[in-house]
Amino acid sequence: MKSKIILLILCLSFLGIFSAWKTINKTLSEDVDWAEYLGGADRNHYSTLTQINKENVSKLQIAWAYSTPDSGQMQVNPLIIKGVLYGVTSSVQAFALDATTGKEIWRFGDPLKNWASTSRGVTFWKGKVNGVESERILYTVGPNLWALDAKTGKPIESFGDKGKMDLHTGLPAIAKDKFIISNTPGTLFEDFIIMPVRLSEGADAAPGDIRAFDVKTGKLAWTFHTIPYPNEFGYETFPKNAYKNINTGAANNWAGMAIDRKRGIIYVPTGSAGYDFYGSNRKGKNLFANCLLALDARTGKRLWHFQTTHHDMWDKDLPAPPNLITIKQNGKSIDAVAQVTKQGLVFVFNRVTGKPLFPIKETPVPTNALAGEHPWLTQPMPTKPAPFARQSYTLNETQISPYAENRAELIKNLKTYKTKLYAPPSKEGTVIFPGFDGGAEWGGAAADPQDGILYVNSNEMAWIQKMVENPKQSTLDNMTAGEKVYSNNCIVCHGTDRKGNSKSGYPSLIDIGTKKDKAYVTQIISGGKGMMPGFGGISKAEKQALVSFLFNEEKKEVASTNKEKPAPYLPYRMDGYNKFLDSKGLPAIAPPWGTLNAINLNTGEYLWKIPFGYEEGLKAKGISNTGIENYGGPVVTASGLLFIAATKDGMFRAFDKKNGQLLWETKLPAAGFATPSTYQVNGKQYVVIACGGTKLGTPKGNQYVAFALP
Repeated sequence: MKSKIILLILCLSFLGIFSAWKTINKTLSEDVDWAEYLGGADRNHYSTLTQINKENVSKLQIAWAYSTPDSGQMQVNPLIIKGVLYGVTSSVQAFALDATTGKEIWRFGDPLKNWASTSRGVTFWKGKVNGVESERILYTVGPNLWALDAKTGKPIESFGDKGKMDLHTGLPAIAKDKFIISNTPGTLFEDFIIMPVRLSEGADAAPGDIRAFDVKTGKLAWTFHTIPYPNEFGYETFPKNAYKNINTGAANNWAGMAIDRKRGIIYVPTGSAGYDFYGSNRKGKNLFANCLLALDARTGKRLWHFQTTHHDMWDKDLPAPPNLITIKQNGKSIDAVAQVTKQGLVFVFNRVTGKPLFPIKETPVPTNALAGEHPWLTQPMPTKPAPFARQSYTLNETQISPYAENRAELIKNLKTYKTKLYAPPSKEGTVIFPGFDGGAEWGGAAADPQDGILYVNSNEMAWIQKMVENPKQSTLDNMTAGEKVYSNNCIVCHGTDRKGNSKSGYPSLIDIGTKKDKAYVTQIISGGKGMMPGFGGISKAEKQALVSFLFNEEKKEVASTNKEKPAPYLPYRMDGYNKFLDSKGLPAIAPPWGTLNAINLNTGEYLWKIPFGYEEGLKAKGISNTGIENYGGPVVTASGLLFIAATKDGMFRAFDKKNGQLLWETKLPAAGFATPSTYQVNGKQYVVIACGGTKLGTPKGNQYVAFALP
């Protein structure tokens, strides 16, 4: 009997060793794809790969580089499937590369027309169509969703109209000419693709309905109204006619979604209703703007929701897809969904029920607002985790930058601004801190889905939101047609004097005729460029008048032909996106200006927080711990690494995810304002990042760069 037991133990031991060997051999030999946006349906930016680890990451070298035929900002998180990398250029041409060499396989798109929207990537679908296996790449160009053959890059003729479908599909007739694009890849469930869309942020915005389309045909499958119709839940949270889209719109998802395919639940973060900064036309709580929505992925039916900002007046869009993770509380594992915000908050819920996993307190906020505005009395604040970015109410003279030469002036100015938590927009100026582009941004957070640790990079840039009175029609009557169009659509970013605000990223339009031709400017007005929206809702004559005005050629007799659909009038508008800067153009607040954070969502406590990046001018003086603005997210791996580019300083870095220790960094050919991808082909692990630069005044670039061990 003893010999049999010993033999059994030996057999079991051998089986265990064999199983372990198979697992190791699989890791060493098989391909491991990065098959979905941000690494998977859970949007966790996570990889199980371990070949590159803490001991050898310092040896990383460039394995290959691919130069696109254009240059400019790229926010793409590329997909890698079966040894093929799929990405998008700055002029929104889709392409496929050999993922081991960077050699181009195919490229699709017209660079003269396809630059309307900065893309974050593509969606890959595989399935049977009429009994035949099909592999498709779905991505957007302007208002169109294209379906391409993944092997050849050619349009799928049976999809939509010869390979494309218009994202206006399913919207009401009033929105058929309104601005709509998509920056972010769609989310798949079975044979549906649910599409994020970017809309105008004014009162003229299209409605932000969440819509699913048949991935085989392009036909509309279902719609969820984010501005509810009569007899729908939430209808009473808007004025009764808001759903008609006459002077209220948006409440859209632009940042992308996460999906629990096992349960058939899609998690959709939404943005604000239009107009973003003044809401007299949308009195009420405004469901389902600024919400995390849990919808039935087959039908679009609402399962639960949570609104993170009531009656938004500060553009507090939910900026990134949520993370689907598993956390432990009271000895029990809970499938959770965690949503990061521009306010620097993390909201954590039970994924199925929507129950908060840390208490959320409705906190009283100021209500002394502009005439006609109706602020909500409270705003939700999670008790845990603590904010990962400083809040406006913490600002005082001790928080003014010690490096500012005009510090006394900045302290004086700060005393004139409103800084209380959720202080309403004002004529005096309200501090938005963290700013319109932070704490969290579209790069989103990474997570190890099993240990409950969330990793998020954050911006800490203060902006000044100052409201001014809108000219009434009698004032506009004295303007030329082009001046009227400019006043209604362009002043908020480019100013009354057309000088723009280069420090905040808005270019001057003075003498634009000496730099660009009319066709180019007209195309930008129609389709937008980068993060600038297009103005598809204005008439052809108005576009012509605006171009004539910008080129200083306008004649008084040119008139608008769009009197039947005038833009909704609001008595106030924001006077521009103005950062709170010192005399040298640096942030006026004290560092850190950017941070990297690790948060244990099992407990709600922080593991670590470090300044992220540096301001090059100060580093030259020996000051290197300031942190800096950053766009693009991190990737974490099972080997204990966190990879991230994102910073204005143009570096690509690897950190120890347990303690935030910097393990490796290298200068990129241009700043990588994108989220990297990691993958394995033929047993070799790579990490790739899109380097387009451009944002924050950085030099343009045009390369995808992949790193690997020698």
